[in-house]
Amino acid sequence: MADGEAGAYREFKALSEAADRKFARARDLPLYGGGDHHSRKAFKAYTRLWRLQQERRRELVAGGLRRWEIGEVASRIGQLYYARYLRTAEPRSLVGAYVFYEAIYSRGYFGAAAGAEGGGGSRHQALLIRYKELRFIARFLVVAMLMRRAEAVDHLAGRLRALVEETKAAYPKTNFKEWKQVLQELGRFLKADGAYKGSRSLRYDNLFDSYPSNLVSIARFHSKRVLKLKEAVLTSYRRSEVKFTELTLDTYRMLQCLEWEPTGSYQIAAKELTENGTVSDQSGPSGLIDIQLSTEISDGSLPSNPQKAIIYHPTVSHLLAVLATICEELSQDSILLIYISASGCAEQNMASQKYASSSSSHATAASSFSIDKPNSHNSPDNHLWLGPRGSGGPNNLYPEDLIPFTRYPLFLVIDSENSHAFKVIHNAEKGEPAALLLSPRISSAMPGVESTGHGSQFTYFLTAPMQAFCQLAGITSDIDTDTYANAENILFSALEEYEGILCTSVGLNNVWGQVVPDPFLRRLILRFIFCRAVLFYFHPEDHEQHLPTCLPSLPDSVSPTAEAIKTPILLLAENLVVSNRFRFRDSRHNKK
Repeated sequence: MADGEAGAYREFKALSEAADRKFARARDLPLYGGGDHHSRKAFKAYTRLWRLQQERRRELVAGGLRRWEIGEVASRIGQLYYARYLRTAEPRSLVGAYVFYEAIYSRGYFGAAAGAEGGGGSRHQALLIRYKELRFIARFLVVAMLMRRAEAVDHLAGRLRALVEETKAAYPKTNFKEWKQVLQELGRFLKADGAYKGSRSLRYDNLFDSYPSNLVSIARFHSKRVLKLKEAVLTSYRRSEVKFTELTLDTYRMLQCLEWEPTGSYQIAAKELTENGTVSDQSGPSGLIDIQLSTEISDGSLPSNPQKAIIYHPTVSHLLAVLATICEELSQDSILLIYISASGCAEQNMASQKYASSSSSHATAASSFSIDKPNSHNSPDNHLWLGPRGSGGPNNLYPEDLIPFTRYPLFLVIDSENSHAFKVIHNAEKGEPAALLLSPRISSAMPGVESTGHGSQFTYFLTAPMQAFCQLAGITSDIDTDTYANAENILFSALEEYEGILCTSVGLNNVWGQVVPDPFLRRLILRFIFCRAVLFYFHPEDHEQHLPTCLPSLPDSVSPTAEAIKTPILLLAENLVVSNRFRFRDSRHNKK
């Protein structure tokens, strides 16, 4: 080995160690409340490292550089892009992560190294590299799912299963229980996410979610105070919930629901980038992956996505600390969306996802609830449970815990069997009246139809109303494509009509009026109206337990019994041949 070759490799190792230290600092910081300078430093370090291996590739290979080391660098860059996406909600950062991950995968950086006993004959090192490959594919799967690359997801899922089996066979004395659990979680997640093939994106699409006929009606709200959704806190904590790695199905859906669907030109450019970034190169340890790929693509035709703090299984104190940090940075024209999906108490196992007829004990537990005793912390019905197995006050999130944050404008979405406890926030605010969307206390389903594997039903309606309607009515995933498309057209027309009625209602409370101009919040409100009406006709005799609630109340013109609200749901049920599963004639109560 020549001195120049050895020197090049030593330089690479030194730069790699320095970059790894910066990466560790960036990784350990929370993805909210600043700290992006650490991410920039890490990017800069890996940019220098990447350019070194591109410019001095032959010397580095001769000096001992192995393929998996290049894969590790590229993987770190992909992780930094993904972290930037979570921090800023920039779509181009998600594309950047996908570009690097796909390039690593197509070149087989980790696979070739592990197959060659780590490139140095060490069986132990080969196992460590195999673990790197498993973790890499899991990360790639999350990015591919968020990019809605269905074929890539199916392929990667198959590869992950095969790789786990191969590794178990090659290392029979190694415990792979953790990866068996990962595969089980992945199977449940993909089954729920892909229940209805051909469904459109959950993101806000101007083509399907914007209704030009109502623009004039919406514009009238701009003469008064208007609040924009710029920040959101999303979290869920349920036992046995559907999740993959640290991304739960509920937050995965809500995350996409609060983003813009990229336009056609952006999608074409992103596709070109991912294709150009994955030209197969097996001749050396590195192919050409341009470090600046994702910074050259943007979608100037769309506003910025709201920034989101996605918190996985937080403690109560952690959640409150995050809310305090974000509220301090909230601008005067902004509103903070807080989404919490959680069980009501430790003893209940996903109770909000069970259908109404599963157990008579639901009705007994529900009847004991009373919002007249909001300060009675001995009641199991007045809080959410954020904790593992066991019991204890520190894991209980009470409505009173959120009241201090009502000094700022809040849009609260609570998905829990104890959601109605949060009614006490209404009229108890400390400065700004809050908007509340509260889930039903008991979830609904056809008798005998499994419903726990689809995620929380209320969240399902708010993020994917067509799919949620099908799941509620017991419609399987093999629905005819034309029938499903026609049903989506009916829903499109229904939401357009609901929007027109809502925006022209004289009695619309100003709490709703000041957020109606925001497209994301308006869409959530419209889907709430749809969800409430659908469940109203699904449970005509037991409204109290099975209907969601909003505070302040919405006008009577959008109540479930209003003919304009009811008729589209009847048409939808008839189109899907499930009208016999609803009771449109038996519902006479006017539910606001």
